[in-house]
Amino acid sequence: MSERTKPANGGDPGDLEAEARILEAARQVFTRHGTSGARMQQIAAEAGVNQALIHYYFRTKQQLADRVFLEAVGRMSRGLAPALAAERTLEEVILRFVEGYIDAMRQTPFLPAYILSETLHHPERLEALMQQAMHTVPAAVGRRALDRVSALVDDAVARGVMRPLTPRQLLVSALALVAFPFVGRPILMPLLDMDEEDFSRFLDERRAELPGFLLHAIRP
Repeated sequence: MSERTKPANGGDPGDLEAEARILEAARQVFTRHGTSGARMQQIAAEAGVNQALIHYYFRTKQQLADRVFLEAVGRMSRGLAPALAAERTLEEVILRFVEGYIDAMRQTPFLPAYILSETLHHPERLEALMQQAMHTVPAAVGRRALDRVSALVDDAVARGVMRPLTPRQLLVSALALVAFPFVGRPILMPLLDMDEEDFSRFLDERRAELPGFLLHAIRP
């Protein structure tokens, strides 16, 4: 850290709590304004530190944005990866997928919308950052997921518990149904007159009901 300039005030450069507050503030500000629209002063005010401390830890807004994005992708991938374990049936995968996604996202419900926003506004950064977060290119992740879903569909159809469906359509439909409450949270909460406690109960309901809904939809 010798190249960094010690901030004059607003926090101790060795204070991990201050760094955590900056990251949380960045998540909130980037979610509301996107990386392009966010300002370091907004992040500093949200975190209760001065801008010098943000520059001490992260140097630039872009480095801070990259850190937040990498953590978001990592959290999502850790929540979803166990669902596709090789020994599971399609029914078990659907259950674990829904539960894993909701459990991973409910602590930081802004993440899906933030990742979507960053992908739309900065497509040139997407592949490099996702490769850094997941240690492979996005296309490889998609191919592995689609190959696994295809094998599960073939098995379920052979067992007579599923009608023939295009694996790609099933994968996208499941993703859309589980992700939309988080992506659409700013619309759903006022539309359905929900506060944070109501939204948490809504997620509990969805976690319990969505696997059955998906399974019913694919049955012969």
